[in-house]
Amino acid sequence: RDGALNQAGDLMTASHRSLREDYEVSTERLDFLVNAALELPGVFGSRMTGAGFGGCTVTLCDPHHTAEICDNLAERFRAAFGVETYPFPTRAAAGARVVD
Repeated sequence: RDGALNQAGDLMTASHRSLREDYEVSTERLDFLVNAALELPGVFGSRMTGAGFGGCTVTLCDPHHTAEICDNLAERFRAAFGVETYPFPTRAAAGARVVD
């Protein structure tokens, strides 16, 4: 809420490293996407999401860079693994809360 995107991104990335190293639930392809994202301008952090052993990543980025980040990651993934990946941009929401 306070706009600390760099700090939030660092925590996301640390969380991914913990999932990879401490729990061993990441995969080569997920690690590739996280590392590739972290090299791109406008990216604050990235991590795998879901139950592990496949799935997808979430990348926190500057919305002005979203399209180029998606295009770059898809191109790099295709070049590295010979298969398509399908990035889709989303916006953060307020999350779960009690509704009256």
